[in-house]
Amino acid sequence: MTSEVDETPGTGEALGYEQARDELIEVVRRLEAGGTTLEESLALWERGEELAKVCRRWLEGARARLDAALAEETAQDENAE
Repeated sequence: MTSEVDETPGTGEALGYEQARDELIEVVRRLEAGGTTLEESLALWERGEELAKVCRRWLEGARARLDAALAEETAQDENAE
């Protein structure tokens, strides 16, 4: 049985946020459309979980960078007063 899902381990790590998000949207679309075998559905779900983790890591990293920048700005403002 051949699946269109990329099941290569670790491939999610190299994806950028937008790539992972777009692929996740496609996975969800395919799952919602139905018409896949149980095995294909499980593979899609597993890929979706991996992609969601990649997106979460990117967002957490972006949040940490924003928090650090805001903290630095606040410290500079306090030192200037």
